[in-house]
Amino acid sequence: MSQAIRYLHRGQLHQVTDAEPTRTVLQHLREDRRCTGTKEGCAEGDCGACTVVVGELKDGGVELKTVNSCIQFLPTLDGKALFTVEDLKQPDGLHPVQQAMVECHGSQCGFCTPGFVMSLWGLYLKHEADGRAPARKEIDDALSGNLCRCTGYRPIIDAARRMQELPKVAFDREALGAALHAIRRDDSFSYTHEGRSFHVPRTLEQAVALRAQYPRATLLSGSTDVGLWVTKQMRDLGDIIYLNQVRELQQVAEQDGMLEIGAAVSLNDAYASVCRHYPDELGELWQRFASLPIRNAGTLAGNIANGSPIGDSAPWMIALGSQVVLRGPSGQRVLALEDFYLDYQKKDLRADEIVEAVRVPLRRDDGLRLRTYKLAKRFDQDISAVCAAFALTLDGRVVREARIAFGGMAATSRRAPGAEAALRGREWNEAALEDAVAALAADYTPLADMRASAGYRMKAAQNLLRRFWLETRPDNPLPAQSVSAFAA
Repeated sequence: MSQAIRYLHRGQLHQVTDAEPTRTVLQHLREDRRCTGTKEGCAEGDCGACTVVVGELKDGGVELKTVNSCIQFLPTLDGKALFTVEDLKQPDGLHPVQQAMVECHGSQCGFCTPGFVMSLWGLYLKHEADGRAPARKEIDDALSGNLCRCTGYRPIIDAARRMQELPKVAFDREALGAALHAIRRDDSFSYTHEGRSFHVPRTLEQAVALRAQYPRATLLSGSTDVGLWVTKQMRDLGDIIYLNQVRELQQVAEQDGMLEIGAAVSLNDAYASVCRHYPDELGELWQRFASLPIRNAGTLAGNIANGSPIGDSAPWMIALGSQVVLRGPSGQRVLALEDFYLDYQKKDLRADEIVEAVRVPLRRDDGLRLRTYKLAKRFDQDISAVCAAFALTLDGRVVREARIAFGGMAATSRRAPGAEAALRGREWNEAALEDAVAALAADYTPLADMRASAGYRMKAAQNLLRRFWLETRPDNPLPAQSVSAFAA
């Protein structure tokens, strides 16, 4: 039996029974609710004009995060609260975020402004308790998913600082928590419209049973990729199984020298957990992975499971020797991540299986030298032309183990066996480096596309290996800022 989608917006409970399961939150807002403050720009999660804040119960409290409404499907709102620019208006005027935008001249044409306001409100809520002004890096991160074509970012950044100086407007998290508890579902949720079903299991057992029952259903997690299948490719997804509410898939745990990250853990939370162990090596990649709203919605397991040859997570995970945990009716199956990818968009995932978790090895050896590099046309929110990961384990000056992986160089993210062999067992010196650089030419045959030519990709991959050498050579290694164009 189909159940109504229930969510909170503007202080009221809304129930939906007659929308397609793949109707986006943005379409629902603008066309059904007539809340047109939220804008449609790209319909693919790039421009930020559609940014909203979603609140849900998590770990005994309320979590509020910015997401792109243009690629989130309406049934994913069930049991949550939706906040749009209409929510910010105060009885006596503008919210401090809006007032700061006015005072700092942060808007010209105004089309992008509601999205910027919602991103800034998310940042405002983050610092509500401590009352401190956000650091510039935090501001840049919060606005990384918002594009402005006419105003320019300087006055908007000024507004991000100014908003904390204005009289405070408190947000009642306790009242929101009580309202969310009132509509909370403890059991599975199923919504059906015109023969298409949207299933939301709550336990791993339910998720596996649904997958066995609907082997052709589309598995949905953060919708940051699958959403585009609808908005850009106009695909019919059939039945959908939404995995983000499965309790067992929301866990992060350390066990047997591995960091296990459940398939429903967001990209932002996953990278936060990983970067506690590899802060210097993966911190910049975390910041440059898409934008904050995308990282809030997407999942690390989903990024791995979609099998993109240019995904930014697979190279470093393969270089570290990470694993993917699969679950089906017959039980659990664990694969090395590099063995999970069979060919372009083809994975070793059976029709009745789901991805349960990914496992990342914890640092066990002081001799590990790990670096990740992303080459793209923009610093923020851009797809890689080449993404490289190098993991060498040194015994003194000798390379005991070498694992090198690239994205963007082949039909899948994969290792460079020739370059690894050229380094293994040798002293880490310039002669070994040049042999490994030469071997890369035989390890990959990159393609040319809109992001880069084949020649550029090969030259860039070889130069990134040289950069890795400069940063990790035994004598006089260079600090990262000395070899980074962004630092310069």
